[in-house]
Amino acid sequence: MEWLKNNIGTIAVSLILAAIVILIIVKMIRDKKKGKASCGCGCANCAMSATCHSPSKKEE
Repeated sequence: MEWLKNNIGTIAVSLILAAIVILIIVKMIRDKKKGKASCGCGCANCAMSATCHSPSKKEE
């Protein structure tokens, strides 16, 4: 119990940071499923656009 009292601040900050990381990962997964780019810019001039996104039916 003494250890918990001495480290409560570190534990709280660690839990908050872990929650933020989990929320970021969940958002990235949802965006990927929706087909949004993770880089924040368009794929028109990107050399890696073919590897990031599968071709849509319009491109076939």
